[in-house]
Amino acid sequence: MNILYVCHRFPFPPKRGGKIRPFNMIRHLSASGHRVTVCSLARSPEEAAEGQGIAAHCASFEVAQVSDRVQTLRMITRLPLTTPSSMGYFYSPSLRQRVRRLLGAEKWDLIFVHCSSVAQYVEDVRDVPKILDFGDMDSQKWLEYANYKPFPLSLGYRLEGTKMLAAEKRLARLFDLCTATTRAEWETLEGYRTGVPTDWFPNGVDADFFCPVDEPYDPETLSFIGRMDYYPNQECMARFCEQIWPLLKERRPSLKLLIVGADPSPEMRKLGELPGVTVTGSVPDVRPFIRQSALMVAPLNIARGTQNKILEAMAMGVPVVTSRVAAGGVDAESVTHFLVADTPQEYSEAILRILDDPAERRRLALAGRQRMLSNHAWPHSMARLDGIIDRCITNFRESKG
Repeated sequence: MNILYVCHRFPFPPKRGGKIRPFNMIRHLSASGHRVTVCSLARSPEEAAEGQGIAAHCASFEVAQVSDRVQTLRMITRLPLTTPSSMGYFYSPSLRQRVRRLLGAEKWDLIFVHCSSVAQYVEDVRDVPKILDFGDMDSQKWLEYANYKPFPLSLGYRLEGTKMLAAEKRLARLFDLCTATTRAEWETLEGYRTGVPTDWFPNGVDADFFCPVDEPYDPETLSFIGRMDYYPNQECMARFCEQIWPLLKERRPSLKLLIVGADPSPEMRKLGELPGVTVTGSVPDVRPFIRQSALMVAPLNIARGTQNKILEAMAMGVPVVTSRVAAGGVDAESVTHFLVADTPQEYSEAILRILDDPAERRRLALAGRQRMLSNHAWPHSMARLDGIIDRCITNFRESKG
């Protein structure tokens, strides 16, 4: 098949959540013999240059370079409109022109869109079967942000969430099939009752790259991994250090916490002044930091879809203690494969349970790794994707007579 693939972040190299899922889809579809043309955005010359590596995984690609300043202005101009500001942020006249040119120049068997904010580029196409992979339902994320942001920012996020919700429902009706990342996100999508077929397929993890090593870990070290310019990561670590870290240090004064991730804000860097806390900033490879840890914490209070950090730690045989909301995006069971907590006291008890019992740590390490191999392997997920594509094309052909 000749497939046009449109996504909101240029999917190479696959170093962050918004790039990992589309990259693995593109790689799989190309390896399956399809001709895939990728269209996306880059926010700097460096990102555009780095993205050239996608050439090994697709037939061709179009990258439109934009600047954050211009994209922010596009967001602002949409504030008084019914169009979500998010769609302004991911809009590029150059990319629209390139997509239009491709649509007119070639015959396409399938259009695949990852992320609702770039569905605008192909929403009016009617003669080609189209799949919209929402991934996460962004409207729900913005509405959740409103519960954590101070007034008047909370009003802004609630407005964006409300506009995005309306846009998601409208866009879903313009596609032939819509998908999400997790069963919970799929249930939200189904709840829109658009009449359009829906399905879901999970994120996977590269279990060969994120694998255990035969090296000792530090029984006094915890880690958290994630971009530190991302609000849900900032919020959860600020709360963790304020409410949970003192409880842990009281019981184990020698305990250390590594906060590993690019672009920490000044507030996040300030956490490094707390006893035992290190804020690393960007690192070339997160794996050594996770592997040296006794466990990884993922205490996210705002979490939609799948937290790849959890999958990666479990694949490396490092136990995870996570929030209930973040656990909902992982196909694994509490206690059996990881530990789930909600309150500061529950987090403290779960973390100390692992630190105080090497046998329990070893049990969770083995069970977590095995669960990733069985339930979050990319081949398993991509097999589901193949079935979804076949279903979409069959339905499209039948609808056309």
